[in-house]
This record gives sequence, structure tokens and C-alpha cells, in this order.
Amino acid sequence: MIKYIIIALVLIIILLAVIKATKKDAELDFNKLVELLGGKDNIISTESNMSRFKVTLNDVSKANKEGIQKLGAKGIVEIDNQLKIILGPDSKQLKKYIDEIK
Repeated sequence: MIKYIIIALVLIIILLAVIKATKKDAELDFNKLVELLGGKDNIISTESNMSRFKVTLNDVSKANKEGIQKLGAKGIVEIDNQLKIILGPDSKQLKKYIDEIK
């Protein structure tokens, strides 16, 4: 009986570690992302649609696209002065965050 309790506890600890690691990877550092977009003064407007985040910038050359992808973006498309970034479920939270700091 004690063996089963120990096995169950070990499995629960492993499960909690996996959940914590997955959750940590899913969270974006919004401050860092704004910095990689060239700062809050470089952001003109934002839109969020499902998993996509569209941002219009004053100067697209100030945006660090490679850094944004390293931070967790699944894809980036540049069109004129806009970046369309695939972020997943964090896109709506990022829009809300940027709207609050502007």
C-alpha cells in the first residue's frame, strides 16, 4: 500500500513540474516585447485577432524581429509599417497591456 502512495506522490510532483514548465513557456514578457518593437513611442496602433497581434509602427526598422521570435512568437509578417505577429492566446493580453501604457 505504501508503494502505491509513494508512486502517486511522485507522479503528482512530476505532473506539477510539467504544468509549471509549460505555463512558464507560454507567458510572454510584455515589457521586453514592447522594447523589441522599438519602445512604446514607436507604436502607433495595435489590433488583436484570435492568435494574431497586428501592430502599426512609426519606424519598422527599430523592431527586432529576431528577438520577438526568440521571445516566443510563432511567426512575423512585415507589411509596410505593420508587423503581424502570431503569438497565440497572449495576443489579446498584449494589446490590453500596450493600450494601458500608452
